[in-house]
Amino acid sequence: MDPRWLSVLSLLLHIPFASAQQCEIPRGNAEAVRSLNAVLLKVAADPSRPPNPSIYLALRLSDQHNFTTERQYLKRLVEIFQPNTGSPPSEVDYEERFGTGQLALYLLALRAACQNMRTVARNQLITQLKMHLHKEMEHIGNQSIGHPLSNYYQYSLGVLAMCAHHKKIDEHVIDKLLDAEEKGKFQLDHKFSVDTAAMAGLAFGCLKDSHFYTAPLLAKLSQAVQRVTGNILLPEPQEGISGNIYSRPLVMQLLMGTRTDHLCARDMHTLLHGLARGVFHNSLIQSQLLPVLYGKSYLDIADMRCHAERGAGEADSLIPDLSSPEPRRPSQTGERIAVHLVVYHPSNLKLLYKRLLKAPAGSSLLEILMAATKLGQKPLRFQTENTLSGPMITAMMGVKARKGERKYWRILGGGHRILEQGRCRRTVLHGAAGFLPGAAGTWRAADLPRALR
Repeated sequence: MDPRWLSVLSLLLHIPFASAQQCEIPRGNAEAVRSLNAVLLKVAADPSRPPNPSIYLALRLSDQHNFTTERQYLKRLVEIFQPNTGSPPSEVDYEERFGTGQLALYLLALRAACQNMRTVARNQLITQLKMHLHKEMEHIGNQSIGHPLSNYYQYSLGVLAMCAHHKKIDEHVIDKLLDAEEKGKFQLDHKFSVDTAAMAGLAFGCLKDSHFYTAPLLAKLSQAVQRVTGNILLPEPQEGISGNIYSRPLVMQLLMGTRTDHLCARDMHTLLHGLARGVFHNSLIQSQLLPVLYGKSYLDIADMRCHAERGAGEADSLIPDLSSPEPRRPSQTGERIAVHLVVYHPSNLKLLYKRLLKAPAGSSLLEILMAATKLGQKPLRFQTENTLSGPMITAMMGVKARKGERKYWRILGGGHRILEQGRCRRTVLHGAAGFLPGAAGTWRAADLPRALR
């Protein structure tokens, strides 16, 4: 066993209940936190933006509220997930419209709103999520497949949502997630997926506090939490959490929610510094960050209380300012950079597209791709699919994954590194693309190249 693992595990065992004070926001940052809260509230108040349950969760876990806007946003979510068509949606409707992760997020939103789940329609949602999880489990158990129908991030999110609603989960479903963790299956592109591990850790953390399960299973869950946090800390024990800055909000939720936050102060500083520099411009990542800045995690959803909010419009502490301008973007500075776009066919590496173009510094990759569609005799052709994380590439130069292939387009920057975000500032971008094993159609940003943000 690697001695670093022993060191990290020893630290976890000796400080299992580190003081939550280590995760307090340093003085002088209250306004920055409030500003992020206001940004998400403005997103929620904008009817042109499709509702996102993750944003609603962030607003519910905040200490600052505008209950009127939150109720209106919840109503919009209900209209998407449970439209009033006069008849309850069938199993096929849910299968086609919502995957495990989306349905789980919506159920977490209902729990965060303290909604009555004893109605027929909402009981049906719980039943549907159970069915999703069983189908995911069957895919994992199939020797010719060996992986979830979606991915382990969504599988973990589904387990967490069931747990937050205090529903007993089939132990076979839990065992499959425990087995995946033990065998190191939380990977993306053959590398450890910090985001997936963090979400699985949150699911394990919720389950280990449940009274539904046997003592041996609870012991396994506790050990799994320790292993997950150890693996996240192991790659860079002297530098804080592994993964990039966009993974840290979710990982911080895990460390805070499971009381293993001994590195919290260092990484809280990193997050606050990133917030000050404006690196968190994707609403999904912002929504994962906001609870952390209030000392909360998704584990707090299971015990939410909403009694004081009934009809409490006068208690609003935030007012969405819809007239305020959007923050100045780097692309408005006037600086321009050279961008190389290169597309290779996934099977034979045949060159499909190559062009050098100029773009304003800070342009999103989506803006650059759109510009390339209007240039030259052989313009770039691509298709995208809207997700909760933003647009995802589904086809490039006519090449797309067939249904069920679990493939996505890999987008690389200079040095053939997977892009952490889709903003081009001072460096030249080399965008090489090809199909790799993945979760086609998944909405989770962390399980995709972060290219179109």
